[in-house]
Amino acid sequence: MKNFMEKYNVSRETFDLLKTYEASLQEWQQKFNLVSNSSLAEAWNRHFADSAQLFSYIPSQARVLLDFGSGAGFPGMVLAIMAKEKTPYLKVKLVESIAKKTLYLKHVAEICGLDVEILHDRIENLEPQKADVITSRAMASLEKLLEYTYPFCKKETLCIFPKGRSYKEELAQAHKKWRFTCQIEPNRESDEGKILIITDISRKGVK
Repeated sequence: MKNFMEKYNVSRETFDLLKTYEASLQEWQQKFNLVSNSSLAEAWNRHFADSAQLFSYIPSQARVLLDFGSGAGFPGMVLAIMAKEKTPYLKVKLVESIAKKTLYLKHVAEICGLDVEILHDRIENLEPQKADVITSRAMASLEKLLEYTYPFCKKETLCIFPKGRSYKEELAQAHKKWRFTCQIEPNRESDEGKILIITDISRKGVK
């Protein structure tokens, strides 16, 4: 516990909320397939800590964060819990198309006392809205992610995308259709993973 609190600079209150969230995941997983069963035993590291590490990349001036394909809330709900204490002015919006998962997200928001917006819809059906930060974890290839996120980006929008061992191939494929600036950061919870910090997205062939 102390190690996590120090590593990700969270208070005891925030840590307790995350543990409440973890307990609810263990309970609801018995009814719904929210995460892979193989990852459930290591949910704290595989999902919670893996999501928490992204908070340090969110600019302090950010006001709107969109999380695409939120699933069981990773990373968006974890970031919302951390923002409750650190940056309460940050509006977090979770986008998830599967009904049972949005039901679970609403439950977590309620038990953790969070003011998050949960959008039960497909990304391509959303009304265009500009975000300061966009996150997405394990939802789609980078090329597809850029397709989804581009309509929601301003020039200065920061996209934070954790990726696995195939990140180099995904970057190469995405560069065929897109221009963007990418900062590659280590994943503190996975030796194989990287965190892609992407800005200045534009479509190739379009002036």
